[in-house]
Amino acid sequence: MRVVSVNVGTLRTIPWRGRQVQTGIFKHSINTRVAVRSLGIEGDQQADRRLHGGVDKAVYVYPKEHYQFWEEQYPDITLPWGMFGENLTIEGTLEGAMHIGDRWRIGSVQFEIVQPRDPCYKLGVKFGSPKIIKQFLTSGRSGWYLKVIKEGELGADDEIVPLRQGSQPLITNTKGKTDV
Repeated sequence: MRVVSVNVGTLRTIPWRGRQVQTGIFKHSINTRVAVRSLGIEGDQQADRRLHGGVDKAVYVYPKEHYQFWEEQYPDITLPWGMFGENLTIEGTLEGAMHIGDRWRIGSVQFEIVQPRDPCYKLGVKFGSPKIIKQFLTSGRSGWYLKVIKEGELGADDEIVPLRQGSQPLITNTKGKTDV
């Protein structure tokens, strides 16, 4: 397992249902090592930490392996790393192999898997289609959130080193609910 891309974003104001809302879902890849603190990756912002970010959702991970599926579903949209709002695009593992409580070391940072992602409407805004939300949930391709156990730094191409396996599988069924 390894990190393919580290992605960060700053807050943007976007129109939604006749009003203006803030979001940090628009991420871009960075090519430098970056500090990771208890609330997330330095340089990354979240608009609503009740839903995304905060201690238990500090870093969002999404597998590179899912991108091909979404490219087939949305052939007219370019899908750069970070398209799903993930902080870390990784390769070498999927949701079915993960457990809540798994611990990893990436660079000098230690993480714990906390929960699968449950996307909000802003993913639909980014894709220009609200149908992506249901597709995302039913596809079983949710990615997952990490809690920072030990702060440090990481970068693209860093190896993901498993430290401990948790006890509850992180598997999403076709209704988007976690089977634990």
